[in-house]
Amino acid sequence: MKPPILTIIMSTVISGTIMVLISSHWLTVWIGFEMNMLAIVPILMKKFNPRAMEASTKYFLTQATASMLLMLGIIINLLLTGQWAVLNMPNPIASNTMTVALAMKLGLSPFHFWVPEVTQGVPLSSGMILLTWQKIAPLSILYQISPSTNPNLLMTMAALSVLVGGWGGLNQTQLRKILAYSSIAHMGWMIAVTTYNPTLMMLNLAIYTMMTLGTFMLFMLNSSTTTLSLSHVWNKLPLTTSLILMIMLSLGGLPPLSGFIPKWMIIHELTKNNMIIMATFMAITALLNLYFYMRLTYATALTMFPSTNIMKMKWQFENTKNTTLLPPLIVISTMLLPLTPMMLSLF
Repeated sequence: MKPPILTIIMSTVISGTIMVLISSHWLTVWIGFEMNMLAIVPILMKKFNPRAMEASTKYFLTQATASMLLMLGIIINLLLTGQWAVLNMPNPIASNTMTVALAMKLGLSPFHFWVPEVTQGVPLSSGMILLTWQKIAPLSILYQISPSTNPNLLMTMAALSVLVGGWGGLNQTQLRKILAYSSIAHMGWMIAVTTYNPTLMMLNLAIYTMMTLGTFMLFMLNSSTTTLSLSHVWNKLPLTTSLILMIMLSLGGLPPLSGFIPKWMIIHELTKNNMIIMATFMAITALLNLYFYMRLTYATALTMFPSTNIMKMKWQFENTKNTTLLPPLIVISTMLLPLTPMMLSLF
């Protein structure tokens, strides 16, 4: 894709999300979602092949259905209240319809089927945008309507998402699918705490975004899309293996890494609100996620996979990919735990 065209399309994606973030009128929120959806499709089809085309079509159809449901919720709300204001949601039918629409946009279970398929069909850079930037707009709306949402509906979707996100990734060898299931599980954690403390959801989103960006950039650095290609990294970029080890364990939520902060805070918040069974269930299902991150870690950092290169000196051409953002992302993804009190005061 030519740079001027890419710039125009990316600016439309960004302005669509910003429009959703700053709007207090349902119609402009909906228009922002539509701008964002129509502009992301060409980015998903950046490498034009049948798989990318199929993935983009699946994404478009799902998001269009979600937009239609969102508009239905908006119209029900308008008919009953006569207002377009985002915060005014007294009717349960309207709020449930909108919650379901936003769950489809986020890829929460049971509306998660498109996430692994679409992520697997698109290039790594497009997958990165899909699993990070595209979550901001729906979550911001969920944040705003959280007082009027149905807690039972949210908790059911959260429990299912955490379970599906852990179970689905177990048998995968494709890195993009693993990250897609990881995304579903993280969304489940965010939705679980929305009812009790929506600001924690924002903290979780910020840390999840940093970790996922760092992971995708490490994979893009050595063009890895499968566990097999990742297992050869020790031979090309030895330092990358230890970085992948740290970032994977952080995604799994192990202390003393950054990924532990949101899990710790969410479990604390749930137990404070007498949701002990839910907190225990989520902590146990997080072990499923940790298992498939450990598999990647084992293949990358803990074993030296047989290699065809028998020379002791570096034999490849120098890597020319731009890695400006990688060091700060790695630091944020792994070393934020001591800053927890400051983040809690900010959020």
